[in-house]
Amino acid sequence: MTQIRDTSRDMRIDPESFAGGYFRNAVYRHWDPHEDIPQELLEQDRERLLAFDDDEEGFEALRTTLALFGAGEEAVTEDLMPLGMVLEDIDDQMFLSTQIYEEAKHTQFFDRYWREVIDPVAEQADDAEVTRPTDQRYFPEGYVELFDRTEEAMERLLEDDTPENRAKAYCHYHLTVESVLAQTGYYGISARFSETGPEVYDDGVDTPELEGLVEGINYIRSDEGRHVGFGMHKVRHLIHEEGVDEGVVQDTLMDLLPFVSEAVEATRTEDVDPTPLVEYATDKVRRRIDVLTEEDAELPPVEELVTLEEDRGGTSAD
Repeated sequence: MTQIRDTSRDMRIDPESFAGGYFRNAVYRHWDPHEDIPQELLEQDRERLLAFDDDEEGFEALRTTLALFGAGEEAVTEDLMPLGMVLEDIDDQMFLSTQIYEEAKHTQFFDRYWREVIDPVAEQADDAEVTRPTDQRYFPEGYVELFDRTEEAMERLLEDDTPENRAKAYCHYHLTVESVLAQTGYYGISARFSETGPEVYDDGVDTPELEGLVEGINYIRSDEGRHVGFGMHKVRHLIHEEGVDEGVVQDTLMDLLPFVSEAVEATRTEDVDPTPLVEYATDKVRRRIDVLTEEDAELPPVEELVTLEEDRGGTSAD
């Protein structure tokens, strides 16, 4: 029987490491997309959407949002694999295993919501047709380009695993797809469909309170606070400890921002202007760059990263 020996360390893992702490937090905060989202909440969402039967355009914008989220979660579940193959540290590998698992759970939640809420509403509504979440109508060119570039950045690690290419990979996945695109989407959903969400829109448009959707989004946001924190920690290390030019990080993030804006604009309706969300995404990129490039900047502790804004009295750390 072959024995695995590693003389560089006494124990297999370091629970006090940065990634070790994130791994423990992920285990502690485990949730189930079926068991922890009550069926009653999804049934309530269906009834409330049907009560807005005359808002055909608003329903289509909601479907677009959910299709973009579902496809994004599926894509990043796959795209993370190359990073897992090149990471050397066991604690990093263990954390990344939780991240891949969590992205798969997020995919499952959006699939469940489409099956149990969106399709039944479309079947009963007067003017809505039943569509698939994979229908290409929902994916603008910029969105597709963003994920194509993310996949390329990750796969490049398998052939040329340099500090600069790692920084670019983290910028594509952790800092743009998760930290900017996804966080902006969650912000918009909470603003539009939750009574306690942020005050973003001043358009007077009445929308249903979708507690089942918001409940699932809150679980997902909590997971992704860890994902974003891990990526930011890695990029800061690459800049300040391994000599990666901060301009590489800035240029990568700014080059990807227009694709994020195009994805957000895909949810525009006659009554709803997504410009506040585009501004939110732009501001988030700038804030990320500041934290990454300023040598004395500190990341919030993981317990704060996974706490939702409304639970912190409006203080945003994620």
